[in-house]
Amino acid sequence: MRSISTLALLCCFVASVATAALADPLIPGSDKITTTTHTYKTIGDVKLELECFYPADHKPTDKRPAIIFYFGGGWTGGTPKQFEQQATYFATRGMVAITADYRVKSRQNVTPDKCVMDAKSGVRWVRAHAAELGIDPDRIVAAGGSAGGHIAACTGTVPGYDEESEDKKISSVPNAMVLFNPVLNTTTQGWPGKDHGAGLVARFGEHGEALSPLHQVKKGNPPTLVIHGKGDTTVPYAHAEAFAQAMNKAGNRCELAGYEGQAHGFFNYGRGDNKMFLATTLEADKFLVSLKYLEGPATLGK
Repeated sequence: MRSISTLALLCCFVASVATAALADPLIPGSDKITTTTHTYKTIGDVKLELECFYPADHKPTDKRPAIIFYFGGGWTGGTPKQFEQQATYFATRGMVAITADYRVKSRQNVTPDKCVMDAKSGVRWVRAHAAELGIDPDRIVAAGGSAGGHIAACTGTVPGYDEESEDKKISSVPNAMVLFNPVLNTTTQGWPGKDHGAGLVARFGEHGEALSPLHQVKKGNPPTLVIHGKGDTTVPYAHAEAFAQAMNKAGNRCELAGYEGQAHGFFNYGRGDNKMFLATTLEADKFLVSLKYLEGPATLGK
């Protein structure tokens, strides 16, 4: 498949008409949020879009912090709708929040390396269009869950895997990361049982170690929050512990918030009574306040 040209990727700026986000009783002010949709990348006949959620008082001349969410689905499926409620909430808190689509195996028959390339393209596109979007290019957060957490983590840790056609002078590295039960080890080592290792080899092929955030940690990686269930049998909590230890040993800031008895995907909106959605979103809020990306008390569920 042929990549879009640099000129088209970085200069074309087509958005849909702003629409109102859905009101949610758990998110005060959600009825005031507006959204626009943009094509951030074209590969052959595939157009990848992202949706921007704007604060009620947002202006194009603003320099707001931004957070980009990448959905989970095992690099095979999934939808950007997974993080709509988190995006809506952080928009009510003053950020420009973004949900991004990317190529997956079930729809575009791609392997995880292409998913990572799309995630990097998303960060680069947002930074390149920061002035039009009212975003501070030096306060961009990459976020995501499970496989989406993996590709978000790769934007901050893994070198290379940039689209050849893109302007490398514009960095694809985020300024911070918020990762929800992310896959952080894509080698065959450290997984319980044989199936995990065989599955990773089938998915990643020769890219396993190169795309393993745990194995690519180095000094200078962005400050990171990892949110993970201690009862996760899909992605071991031990991997999150190992990543946090490696990050801190390298001199990077990495906080690990572990939740007793919680399984994979426990943070998702609509799971149970939304207790864990509330808890994990508030944990991310606290982290972003510590970075001075947010100000004042959290408002979720108030």
